Amino acid sequence: MVGVKPSASLVLALKSFATCDIGDALIKLKYPYGGFLDGITMFSPERQAGSTKIFGEAITVKMVDANDTTSPSLSKHFCDYNEAGKIMYISQPGGMYSACWGGLMTTRARYLGSQGVIVDGRFRDVLEQREMGFPVFARSMSILGSNGFTRASQVNVPVQFKDELWIHPGDFLMGDADGVVVVPAAQLEAVVQLCTERKQIDDLTFEALRNGEPIGDAIKRLRK
Repeated sequence: MVGVKPSASLVLALKSFATCDIGDALIKLKYPYGGFLDGITMFSPERQAGSTKIFGEAITVKMVDANDTTSPSLSKHFCDYNEAGKIMYISQPGGMYSACWGGLMTTRARYLGSQGVIVDGRFRDVLEQREMGFPVFARSMSILGSNGFTRASQVNVPVQFKDELWIHPGDFLMGDADGVVVVPAAQLEAVVQLCTERKQIDDLTFEALRNGEPIGDAIKRLRK
């Protein structure tokens, strides 16, 4: 549901959890694929390591083939649509071996206060990204830029990840060392409630395991 604005306290509560917690909650809510953006992982500031976590509203960018003359065009560079505290999500056409994000764009995004970028596709200039400490999540890398391969067509429109899993502007994105998850704004309250309940159960389960209880028994007793 687009247009729902959750409270600041609800957003803050969800931020305290991890992608794995949120994915489990979304599976219980029967949200497609648990919101998991399969295949997108962290490349910067480290490669799937460290405590980096980004969480914020999505600014979506739809890329098209550079030879596509029928799709709309933007009046300015898509990177200039970045906003403080938000995360840019870029949907690149499948099968492209070129990058659609690089060091120049990161420099601009950082200036505008972006939390990071998530690319359903490729990026480049990995060392520049890491030197700037900018969070980049993507499918893979390339040495080639976007010129002649892709162009940005639309900003802040729904973009499809796969099948029935879509990213809408204003959805919440979280990325950490485990991966990336998308949470519709309308689901935030239910996700927070489930994550809170599961954390309490997990704490009890960890305590039982540290005290020597067999994992099968602990799970059967606590994780009903």
